[in-house]
Amino acid sequence: MSSTGTQGFCFPVRVYYEDTDAAGVVYYANYLRYMERARTEWLSALGMEIAVLEREHAVAFVVHRVDIRYLRPARLGDRLEVGVTVQELGRSRLILDQSVTRAGNTVTDARVTMACLHPAQWRAVRIPRPLLARLQQHA
Repeated sequence: MSSTGTQGFCFPVRVYYEDTDAAGVVYYANYLRYMERARTEWLSALGMEIAVLEREHAVAFVVHRVDIRYLRPARLGDRLEVGVTVQELGRSRLILDQSVTRAGNTVTDARVTMACLHPAQWRAVRIPRPLLARLQQHA
């Protein structure tokens, strides 16, 4: 199962055939998908569903920047853990460290900068107070 706390959040992922390329390893772009899923589940574990944030607080989080390193391949059938840890918290920006590990060994890691935007106006807005309070507990 997933967990959250001061050490961050961990989300399990299993590598399926559809995730792999012709060489039999996870296609590089799929790590970004794994990280996206982990961020979604992390927010849910914090009690903040993405649809609720948009509907009730008029905010959406978008990826502004990703700095990613590919260290070793993951293969079909591997069971991975995708981690999310708050690195920096601003008024309308959130910087996360994310990692994909297999049996405790890092496969891929990334620093992800998220921007909080008004979905209709597409401009930066402050992170809603209820979410900010929860994020501060994990920063």
